[in-house]
Amino acid sequence: MSKIIEHKKQIVSDIAEKLQNSKSTVLVDYRGLDVDTVTNLRQQLREAGVDFKVYKNTMTRRATAEAELTDLDEVLVGPTALAFSADDAVAPAKIINSFAKENDALEIKGGVVEGSVATVDQLKELAELPDQDGLVSMLLSVLQAPMRNFALATKAVADQKEEQGA
Repeated sequence: MSKIIEHKKQIVSDIAEKLQNSKSTVLVDYRGLDVDTVTNLRQQLREAGVDFKVYKNTMTRRATAEAELTDLDEVLVGPTALAFSADDAVAPAKIINSFAKENDALEIKGGVVEGSVATVDQLKELAELPDQDGLVSMLLSVLQAPMRNFALATKAVADQKEEQGA
């Protein structure tokens, strides 16, 4: 086989591996964005640990077949960029969704979350979730509420007894 075909097969297997191993992948149409805007988007994604690449749709279709995610094939029309995140399932959706609000030219096409194909609406809902630190602080707040309420009630009873005794 020629070196070109071997190279393309390697790219397809890399895409399939990223689709399978990432916590979330977001597919976007970037038509209409100028170079500076795309560079800004790439920088924001890179800072969050998200890999942002543009692949040919034919190679991506072969990779979706290899990764058993053929439902993505219907959105692989026109220029498509993929944002892969191996660590944070929310980061690519959150960054791209907020960037799309500022730049009408950027359009979310679909994606994969935890190995399942996700629609645009599902990705936008995911983007509205707080990040991991926000979720942890919300959980801690909920866990602390009963103790805090008990402490306040105990203090109120003590204050009331003190007023009655005085």
